[in-house]
Amino acid sequence: MPPSSSSRRRQKSPPPGETGQEALYLRFLSDKQVPVSVKLRDGETVSGWIEYFDDRMIRLTREGKPNLFIYKQQIRTITEQARRGEEARRRNPRRTEPRDPENPGTTPESTTLESSGTTEESR
Repeated sequence: MPPSSSSRRRQKSPPPGETGQEALYLRFLSDKQVPVSVKLRDGETVSGWIEYFDDRMIRLTREGKPNLFIYKQQIRTITEQARRGEEARRRNPRRTEPRDPENPGTTPESTTLESSGTTEESR
């Protein structure tokens, strides 16, 4: 008796090896000149921004040091670094409005969001 079609399960196909997301992310890092830290397979870490990339390598541009061409097969991780001044703003957001003495957590006209330093109109 042949197995019924309902008892057979379809095998899932393996995920695609290339989704194109790597190129999109590297293009974003390159266009915005985002400071990155590149950890290599041998444990060494180098910092700079990605000026150029292709399917086999990246060019890491560094200030005051020689630029590096790094083969992708030698890269363990690429991590974004905080831009200058961004980390300080995150730790100590500025307040532009005086605090409301009756409600110390808010300002008279607006509410300040501590984490991002942006204001939202109160309703």
